[in-house]
Amino acid sequence: MEQAVLTGHHMVNGINVYYEFHRNQNNKTVVLLHGFLSSTFTFRHLIPLLSRDYQVLSVDLPPFGKSEKSRHFNYSYKNMAQTVIQLIDSFGIKAPVFIGHSMGGQVVLNILHLMPDIAEKVVLLSSSSYLKRSKWQFRLFSYFPFSSYFVRRWLEKTGIIKNLQQSIYNHSLINNEMIDGYLQPFLQNKIFAALTRMIRDWEGDLPSKVLNQINTNCLLIWGDHDQSQPLFVGERLKNDLMNSKLIILEETGHALPEERPHELYQYIKDFLNI
Repeated sequence: MEQAVLTGHHMVNGINVYYEFHRNQNNKTVVLLHGFLSSTFTFRHLIPLLSRDYQVLSVDLPPFGKSEKSRHFNYSYKNMAQTVIQLIDSFGIKAPVFIGHSMGGQVVLNILHLMPDIAEKVVLLSSSSYLKRSKWQFRLFSYFPFSSYFVRRWLEKTGIIKNLQQSIYNHSLINNEMIDGYLQPFLQNKIFAALTRMIRDWEGDLPSKVLNQINTNCLLIWGDHDQSQPLFVGERLKNDLMNSKLIILEETGHALPEERPHELYQYIKDFLNI
């Protein structure tokens, strides 16, 4: 199927958002939303597979990847969800399929909460769930003049390699391409001020009483060795989402698109063809 790949920035909701849009003649569009400290880079193995059968729009959620790193944007999940809604509307996309990994999954759930009928179906990959808002001390800290310096120091201390080792079950998959890809956005100082603002704006994950109201058909895919969002989180989410199914991948960690792109593609394709 003939494809055209559009890449660039689009000003929506007061911020420049980077996107990659793999367009073709297929009427069905898949929208990919990545996790915390990540970007569209995390889907680089999955996109070529999905674009065989669907149009694919991959978005860098602000302030990550190549999207703008503003000090003034509201980085709440609700506002990120509204930003994605405006972006897909600007492309004229109707009834998309959302695929959200980790934090991106929580943004998807916020989209469904704001617009219950927006999506045809949803796939949640180790979705962030049930995390509470930051304590008031951390939110207060974000107002201090040099708080972004301490955020940078904290990220440098944890390090890209350590974070990847915690996210990926099979450490042999970690290579220089992966390390460089996840490191690039953090070579710009602006992101640390934006992350500091994010500490202040982040409202926590949606509670069960809100999740119970979501009726969209959802496929949940989880790794059995996920350290970031353990399997019991996925099992609880399955119970809270009334129209959902949970698939568990063995010997797999949190970074599903890195570890199991071919299996994900097949599960997603089967789910969308039902």
